[in-house]
Amino acid sequence: MWTSFPSAILPCLGVVLIFGLSLTSTTHAEQVTTAVAANFAGAIKQLKPVFEEETGHRLVASLASTGTLYAQIRNGAPFDVFLSADNKRPQQLIADGLAVKNSLFTYAIGQLALWSSDPSLIDAEGKVLSEGKWADRGIRRIALANPKTAPYGSAAMQTLAALNIDDATKTMRVTGQNVAQVFQFVMSGNAQLGFIAQSQVLALPEADRGSHWLVPGDFYAAIEQAAVKLNRGRDNIATDAFLDFLSTPKATAIIRANGYFTKNTAP
Repeated sequence: MWTSFPSAILPCLGVVLIFGLSLTSTTHAEQVTTAVAANFAGAIKQLKPVFEEETGHRLVASLASTGTLYAQIRNGAPFDVFLSADNKRPQQLIADGLAVKNSLFTYAIGQLALWSSDPSLIDAEGKVLSEGKWADRGIRRIALANPKTAPYGSAAMQTLAALNIDDATKTMRVTGQNVAQVFQFVMSGNAQLGFIAQSQVLALPEADRGSHWLVPGDFYAAIEQAAVKLNRGRDNIATDAFLDFLSTPKATAIIRANGYFTKNTAP
């Protein structure tokens, strides 16, 4: 049976209905808590507002080296998603029953760079490393991330081996927990050269980029950075929304602009 409302009541009823719809939509908004490899800091900062605007969900990111995050996840840290700087640790989490099978995919392919805050120190071909005579150029320290926990540190060690200067640089090397700390070593002058992610170089204003050498990809194993859904995020709609978002054209454009390849742009 239909019920008639006085015309004076209808506008108020409309406000109630609109408000009710608004409440319904917000109750579906969730939060996704993501463990993010330190090299991806610049990209995740740009991805966060786009994701939140497009989905209504909230993204919380924690940054550290891949090895550190992996250890935290194994010790029960409350993360929904792991954005690793390699694919080995996400695969291990799946094997150990801590991540969702078949959720793993490559969200970015990293590029290694040798960087100096001195605009004249590094040449375009990286001869500053291969030609030696480092003391004559004022080079006392070369910084790299811990190769045991940070894939970019492992790539740096592979590069030194490819150039046959692993032993020659042993006493000069200083190790950071991750590429963010390596960046600080070089910026502060505690190291004159540092192996960081190309994305960190591009994040700097052009006038502050110093000098850098983009290390050829055949000097080190491909840095395939894999994302995986952790068990805690299994039933979180924001987790699925974020993982889906990483493969959208908007997200991949941001990732590429930050100095990474993606699967469809891999060399």
